[in-house]
Amino acid sequence: MPARGAPAVAETGGAPVRSLVVWVPDWPIVALTRDGTDPPDAALTIAIFAKGMVVACSAAARAEGVRRGQRRRDAQARCPHLVVADADPVRDQRVFAPLIAQLEDVAPGVQLLQPGLCALKARGPARYYGGEAAAATVLTGILGDAGIDDVRAGVADGPFTAEQAARSGTRTDQPIRLVPAGESAAFLAPLPVTVLEHDIVDLFARLGVQTLGQVAALPVERLIERFGARGARLHALAAGADSRPVTPRTPPPELHREVAFEPPLELAEQVAFGVRVAADEFITGLGAVDLVCTELRVVVTGERGERSSRVWLHPGAFDASGVVDRVRWQLAEQTLRSAVAHVRLEPERVDAAAHHARALFGGGPDEKVHHALSRVQAMLGHRGVVTPVVGGGRWLQERQVLVPWGDRVVPADRARPWPGSIPDPLPSTVFAEPVPVAVVDGDGDMVAVDARGEPTAAPAALVAAGTTRPVQTWAGPWPVVERAWDAVRARHAHRFQVVDVHQTAWLLVCEAGVWHAEGRYD
Repeated sequence: MPARGAPAVAETGGAPVRSLVVWVPDWPIVALTRDGTDPPDAALTIAIFAKGMVVACSAAARAEGVRRGQRRRDAQARCPHLVVADADPVRDQRVFAPLIAQLEDVAPGVQLLQPGLCALKARGPARYYGGEAAAATVLTGILGDAGIDDVRAGVADGPFTAEQAARSGTRTDQPIRLVPAGESAAFLAPLPVTVLEHDIVDLFARLGVQTLGQVAALPVERLIERFGARGARLHALAAGADSRPVTPRTPPPELHREVAFEPPLELAEQVAFGVRVAADEFITGLGAVDLVCTELRVVVTGERGERSSRVWLHPGAFDASGVVDRVRWQLAEQTLRSAVAHVRLEPERVDAAAHHARALFGGGPDEKVHHALSRVQAMLGHRGVVTPVVGGGRWLQERQVLVPWGDRVVPADRARPWPGSIPDPLPSTVFAEPVPVAVVDGDGDMVAVDARGEPTAAPAALVAAGTTRPVQTWAGPWPVVERAWDAVRARHAHRFQVVDVHQTAWLLVCEAGVWHAEGRYD
């Protein structure tokens, strides 16, 4: 498969059209440092990993010896203070999308090759701005004004050659590189064959073919005979005869809305009132293309430039009042250091409106419950209505996580291994405070657990709240050992499951000879 979506079959007819490619080096790093409420500093040693391999690294990390393709342990061995992040194609695309829109404002017809890399036909911008170099300067300046420090551009016959020209430039001396018409083959000849990014490249290397010039010198008939249409395409790329056209993207509809406050506002209620019109337009705009918003990103910018960004979820679909409520709650939970100057509403995830249409004869009890809880939440605040979610941990009380209504949150620690935790099914009643109980044997003596982890006698009765309940059956003990290395926080206990004669099942804990009930199976 040729590089970055190129067609597998060589196109015929006509000379390659002059193409202009704009490239932002290390874009995954740039996207990471521009996304979120507290992004890392771009000057840090940062590396992004996918499947345990480095896929991008910052300039500071390269200075420490980190390179693409390194294993994680090798990279961290070279740079112990390396900041590690996981690859996120969605983040890369989301952060680059506004920059593409800014480029389209000055030069329509932009094709997105990949996040951080785009191409367009050079003829139109060159005629408008007075030359190819001037057009490239304008486009790189647009990204520079947006806060991108390192932007490079290349102009050549065909997108492939233009991309290699942009990648061969330097940040300071030659950020814009032009390859004169008809000289693509000479420019590409010394480049390594690995720039083709194809599985055939490894075979070329084993055969001693190391440069694009050597690939172009091979008879095209032999490449077609060995690799078929892919060989013809690679030969055309290496020879500078890339006739692949630039295919402009269709700009997506403007679904986001922005509100700028002049002068900036300090009160949350003032900001919420100011975004009401934008919230109505936001929902109306989605409805115009038969969409609804199920996940909303609210970006609030302060007067001093600080940002608060958060993604809000909804059990159904947002309406205008729900959007306003989320802006108000975000200002309450993530207080800015200065007055609010700008609010941006973005649909993080949308769904077809047909999936959320009201039923013909009412929405049933679920919809009534949702509207009732949403109204209470609007009055009490985001955390005024919560629902329980099972999280991670060894003890039942710490596994209860209360999530605000509408948030679909799965605690990150739930999937971790928790030796000593109780498997499903869990007790339906979990006591907020441990209930003191006593477990006695047939002689009325307290049952304990010896040093070998065995009960000193078979439990015969459970005494709880002054009531004695004969034990019908029991199981255990199961040890729970926590923080054995910490003398202050260490815990060593044993769990029992006990069923009394009333068919009530209890989850009991014996710790240092003292018993308490942790939960009850109702």
